[in-house]
Amino acid sequence: MHRFANPRRFMSLANRAYPFFVLCTVGLMAAGLYFALFASPPDYQQGETVRIMYIHVPAAYMAVMIYAVMAAAGFVFLVWRHGLGAQVMRACAPIGMIFTLICLTTGALWGKPIWGTWWVWDARLTSVLLLLFLYIGYMALANAFEDPSRGERPSAILVLIGVINLPIIKFSVDWWHTLHQPASLFRLGGPTIDASMLWPLLLMIAGFHFLFLSIFVLRLRTELSHRKLRHAHFFPHETATGTPPYQDGRLERTG
Repeated sequence: MHRFANPRRFMSLANRAYPFFVLCTVGLMAAGLYFALFASPPDYQQGETVRIMYIHVPAAYMAVMIYAVMAAAGFVFLVWRHGLGAQVMRACAPIGMIFTLICLTTGALWGKPIWGTWWVWDARLTSVLLLLFLYIGYMALANAFEDPSRGERPSAILVLIGVINLPIIKFSVDWWHTLHQPASLFRLGGPTIDASMLWPLLLMIAGFHFLFLSIFVLRLRTELSHRKLRHAHFFPHETATGTPPYQDGRLERTG
């Protein structure tokens, strides 16, 4: 897998997989929405409001998962000095932020009829709000310098520090008294959701995964193009002579 740290090789593979990602996104989300809206029954307590779950839960899962991907990319960047890790973080951050916003918005829409309020300073809600601030903080720090490469190391460190928040999001409903319901899908004893609701939810989660991959390929392609333009701006001599900025994706200068 080490050879895929080379941006050209990685994007060659990603571009070939992109049509498959889009096809899976459309197919899985179309099937998931159909079963969620027309085949699954309303909840005996929440009624039709429970259908918000089919957007809220996948968005919450993706918000956490994308941050974990960013943390892994940041670790690779800091330890092995592979520039692709920094570009993966840049590509992921806006996507993760949007999924987190969707999670918080749908959670508020779901909480109002169930809890009687749009927001409470619940442990789960507060830790997800902190996740949103971590995404925003990363993007602000990564773009705080005229030469964006100067922000790559401190922003990667920020991402790794923020990993502490992920287990808090996951286990907050078990560690503290909270209005948010305990885990009913990803739990040691298996899902506690009826199959009529479970399968549409799993289809939507899978669809959200492929949606992320589809957008990620486009975002990473853009970020790599921007990196080439930035390198041409800050190192015009190397660009004119054809000297590559990195060797096999590493940050060490070759010239």
